[in-house]
Amino acid sequence: MPEKRLIRRPIRAKLIFNTLSGQLQESPQQLADIIVEMQACGISPEVYMIREDSPVESVVRSAIKAGIKLIVVAGGDGTIESVVGAMIGSSATLGVIPTGTRNNIAFNLGIPFEIARAVALLRDGLRLRIDVGQVRQGRASHWFVEAASLGLLSDLYPFADDLQHGDLGQIGNLLSTFVASTPSRLRLTLDGRQIPDTDAFVALIANMPYIGPHFQISPKISCLDGQLDVFLFSDMSKLDLLLSYASLAADSTLEDANITHYRARQVTVSAKPSMPVLADSIPVGQGRATFLVHPRVLTVMTGPAMTGKRVASHSKKRKVAHHA
Repeated sequence: MPEKRLIRRPIRAKLIFNTLSGQLQESPQQLADIIVEMQACGISPEVYMIREDSPVESVVRSAIKAGIKLIVVAGGDGTIESVVGAMIGSSATLGVIPTGTRNNIAFNLGIPFEIARAVALLRDGLRLRIDVGQVRQGRASHWFVEAASLGLLSDLYPFADDLQHGDLGQIGNLLSTFVASTPSRLRLTLDGRQIPDTDAFVALIANMPYIGPHFQISPKISCLDGQLDVFLFSDMSKLDLLLSYASLAADSTLEDANITHYRARQVTVSAKPSMPVLADSIPVGQGRATFLVHPRVLTVMTGPAMTGKRVASHSKKRKVAHHA
């Protein structure tokens, strides 16, 4: 007898496609491939193509209000981050098709980079509710999925991002910024408890274990545990910072006696002199900032090997000083 094909109920989806992500010359073929694969999986996409200054959040909110339960983002990390604010606390599910430069959020969520496999997860993946971070600085407020930072990382990010997109002219700006940087005196309050002040170039507040070009901070970080992981690079020279960065690039994790690791639901940081604040790839401002975690407020379709699910994983070798 002929094999019966499984007939699935069609699903409506809003496909947010970023024409500016990844390699521009590949965008038309990528869009065509995505639509074909979605239709083959019984998903009917309503396509919205992002261009400069597109009102992405309002488009997503309108789609959710119209009853669409699946919001699919085809783009990179910045594209995903642009829709998160509109989806927080909603009943809609976020699907990701990685077509950007780094695709770090997809990597954290265990989503394959091949279009056909990523589309298949929209039907057969693991639906999870994950934590999302929020930073409040002055009157500004921004969500972050991966991490937020203060200090030198925030200063260097724009130049490093341009370099990764092929602008080699930014090497000089990156080096001069690094050489001119100075540490600040940091004061941290973790869940209402103040810790001793310290001098540092960098403070990193992470929600996922991997940042940037798939550099693992620590396998113990999870976006399912209801906490933020705070790393202070205290009393370190610039050479120490470079060595720490090199260890991440070499598939290691942060390992230094002067890197302290805290976990908290709410973190308040003030610095003298003030430090720039970055939430994922978005500059927030300078000065005193508060970072909060919002547990399980974003529903996402993930792969079976989601890296952020390793809540109970423990390394035999101590990587950072941890303070409960």
